[in-house]
Amino acid sequence: MGDRIRAFDWSSTPLGPIAGWSPGLVAATALLLHSPTAMVLLWGAEGTMIHNDAYAMFAGERHLDQLGVGVHTGWPEVVEFNTHVLRTGLAGGSLQYRDHLMRLNRTGTLEDVWMDLSYSPTFDEAGRPAGVLAMIVDTTATVLARRRIAAEHGRLEQLFEQSPTFMALLSGPEHRFELVNPGYRQLIGHREVIGLTMVEALPDAVTQGYLALLDEVYRSGEPYSAKGATYMVEPNPDGHVDERVIDFVFQPIRDAAGMVTGIFVEGADVTDRAVAERDLRDSEARLRFLDQLGERTVPLGDADAIMAVTTELIAMHLGASRCVYADIDADGEGCKVGGGWVLPGGVPLDGRHHLIDLGAAAVALLRAGEPLIVGDATVEMPGTAPFEALGVRASVCIPLIRNGRLHALLALHDAKPRRWSTAEVLVIRQAAMRSWALVERVRAEAALRDLNATLEARVAERAAAVQQGEQTIRTVFENSFMDQTLLSTTGEVVYVNATALAGIEAVSADVIGRPFATTPWFAATPGAPDQVRAGIARAAAGDSVRLHLALDLPTGARVYDYSLRPAFDGAGNVVAIVSEAIEITARVRAEDALRQAQKMEAVGQLTGGLAHDFNNLLAAISGNLELLERRIAQGRIDGLARYIDGATQGARRAAALTQRLLAFSRRQTLDPRPTDADRLIADMTDLIRQSVGPTVALEIATTEKLWPINVDASQLENALLNLCVNARDAMAPDGGCLRIRTDNVMLGEGDVLRRDVAAGEYVRISVIDGGAGMPPEVMQRAFDPFFTTKPIGHGTGLGLSMVYGFARQSGGQVRIESAEGQGTTICLCLPRFHGTIDPAVDAAGPVVTDEQGAGETVLVIDDEPVLRALIVEVLVEAGYRVLEAGDGAEGLRLLESGARIDLLVTDVGLPGGMNGRQVADAARLSRPALRVLFITGFADIAAVGQAGSWGGLEPGMGVLTKPFPVASLTAKIREMLD
Repeated sequence: MGDRIRAFDWSSTPLGPIAGWSPGLVAATALLLHSPTAMVLLWGAEGTMIHNDAYAMFAGERHLDQLGVGVHTGWPEVVEFNTHVLRTGLAGGSLQYRDHLMRLNRTGTLEDVWMDLSYSPTFDEAGRPAGVLAMIVDTTATVLARRRIAAEHGRLEQLFEQSPTFMALLSGPEHRFELVNPGYRQLIGHREVIGLTMVEALPDAVTQGYLALLDEVYRSGEPYSAKGATYMVEPNPDGHVDERVIDFVFQPIRDAAGMVTGIFVEGADVTDRAVAERDLRDSEARLRFLDQLGERTVPLGDADAIMAVTTELIAMHLGASRCVYADIDADGEGCKVGGGWVLPGGVPLDGRHHLIDLGAAAVALLRAGEPLIVGDATVEMPGTAPFEALGVRASVCIPLIRNGRLHALLALHDAKPRRWSTAEVLVIRQAAMRSWALVERVRAEAALRDLNATLEARVAERAAAVQQGEQTIRTVFENSFMDQTLLSTTGEVVYVNATALAGIEAVSADVIGRPFATTPWFAATPGAPDQVRAGIARAAAGDSVRLHLALDLPTGARVYDYSLRPAFDGAGNVVAIVSEAIEITARVRAEDALRQAQKMEAVGQLTGGLAHDFNNLLAAISGNLELLERRIAQGRIDGLARYIDGATQGARRAAALTQRLLAFSRRQTLDPRPTDADRLIADMTDLIRQSVGPTVALEIATTEKLWPINVDASQLENALLNLCVNARDAMAPDGGCLRIRTDNVMLGEGDVLRRDVAAGEYVRISVIDGGAGMPPEVMQRAFDPFFTTKPIGHGTGLGLSMVYGFARQSGGQVRIESAEGQGTTICLCLPRFHGTIDPAVDAAGPVVTDEQGAGETVLVIDDEPVLRALIVEVLVEAGYRVLEAGDGAEGLRLLESGARIDLLVTDVGLPGGMNGRQVADAARLSRPALRVLFITGFADIAAVGQAGSWGGLEPGMGVLTKPFPVASLTAKIREMLD
């Protein structure tokens, strides 16, 4: 590079000819040319480049084009970096980088290059920074090598951590833990050991000899391995010692000089395998012992001999000093040891003993069916008298339970402390249970032999008695006034009495052996055979069955109350079916006559009540109108308001009476909307309190997540208020507690028959009072119209009938539960609404205001001329243009004309074969946006808002019930037009 620098034409560069170079530039060039390290000089503001041979090796072929050019031209891919270098160096600063990464093009393509870089300023003769001297060391190979090593180390660490075996790395002669994997941590109970020596970290392993093994491996340099070794992990907080079985190897680690520097520990926890192998061995030994026990005891026919052999074999098998069997007294407090085995020279245990001597805790354990296991009585049960007297240090006591009560015990004793294994306890328990079952069987067989001997002596006595009893039963059977038949479990006639045969004018040979359902009792009555077959099937399954059958018999039409009852043997099996029937023809006819009389009485009471109430109301209306007419004719206009008010009140009361009757008949016009019953009751609370007065305490119990219902909210409010007022009257004059409760209920098939509603989900609203209650005859008539127990003038008798009609029309039911002196509960069950409630919807309906029209055209169709004229006059006064028609056909012609019509007001019931809904539907074919207001006084087709034969209300349709206030009509019309 020195030769190239001398031969280079520097006159074309900012440095000029070499002869004119400053001493500082010459000195810096000489320095870099004699350096073995790659160096480049960046001189001047442009960083004109001068480099040495080592730099030429670093830059590759690029260096041929870099001599004498600016550094930005020489390295265009790192302009920003070199700009920073020049700015810093020419300001007198230095820069240094270690393993700095750059993307350089040295061989024609960009590549990653890591470098150690050092930048220092060089000075001119005046001491000012004139250039930057850069030293470059390519560390790419070193960085990549370090990365490969780190990746390999990470892979090894991952394998170490994920190994299914346990691993640890110990360093130095004191065996200090450097690394442990999860398997090793689990083995030692997750103790922290890193940085600690074996003595510090695992004292339990030290005492078990593992430190000595490590010392020997470290000293000798020879590996050590073992299979099936035992490691007792130090006790956990509850004192339990975990015994593990391990296979392991201690492998010495040597340095480059061959010296042992540590030990690598690797192994596997094979406890589960060892336990399984041990359990298998124990199981095989246990089964062999139990087979031997069975061979010795099964042939024996004496209970004492069985337990003598059992106790001896158990004690010999397990090497115990004593084994005894005891029967528990009937009171459960004491026991009698009737046999057992004791080591020669030992103290026998025959006789009677008290269980409590073992201690209350031990007795409770045994009575619960759990074995009493004692490893060292002096530690676990100090002061226990029986153990101290007998020199017992270890024991297993097995309770023998029958029907939940302690009946016997088998106890095994040892004179020295002992750790009883699970396998030992299991073999004691199984041997005790087998022998005790054998003892119970032998005792039962002996008792059965004694019983048989007694029974044989009594059989002859009983045979004569049975024969006499059968004759007596047959006599009673034949003389019974009921039809009685004995059937097999499959329904064939086995026996029949004379009363039953007389009903079909037959003899026993005509029916015995035939299927009961096909006999003349049922054959001529459609459907009866199927009912009888179904009843027999139920009776054969163990049920008692009642059937009410109206039968066509050879002797005439008869009504019977049948019962089919199963007959059981001593084991509880159905062996026959007894059929009994009572003729109730006369009673049924009497009941029908009574119901007809009651129906006629109810109709008479209804019509009489209607006539009475309407006569009163019509007298008030006509009297006030007559006086009003007379005063006007006389020119006396002062005080006319009281006559108008009187007539108006009479009309309103008549309308209310009509609504109650419509409610009872389920023909009132309803406006059902999704409603939250709990919120409705909460909003009524103040009104109810005012209505029932201060002597009645009100309690309201709501239900979390009460289902919504779809009802006319105002009618529900009226019904609840009626029930609350009735409850107040029932508790008068002393008052009491009135409770209103809501809940969700599911009515099944049984409820369907009892309540006369469809099965499904309902919301139940209960009104409960603590009043006088109702006798049965009052409860039966409580919902009848005009029926009341209140004094004359204190009620119309329509309140409960209205509640009943509202509930039934809403798809629900109302029921009364009451008893004299115990209060009354009235429950409203209303069907659940499957949907959500919009809280913004006001269930009370629109606010009535006196709105004026703006010239809109309204078509009024009504066949009542007086009412039609009234409506037309009201609408004209309100600012509307009005067209009118007297029937549906005339109204439809107007609707089919080109006239402007903004709203149709029509009665539902119209003459001429076309009702109001049909007119509206036909009009909407040509006027789909037409708004329609139905006015009706009788919901004879469908409840408003619910689907029926005339369909539900569509968008743009409304309804108004007659009679209605004029203000309500104008407000409703304004609301619909707006």
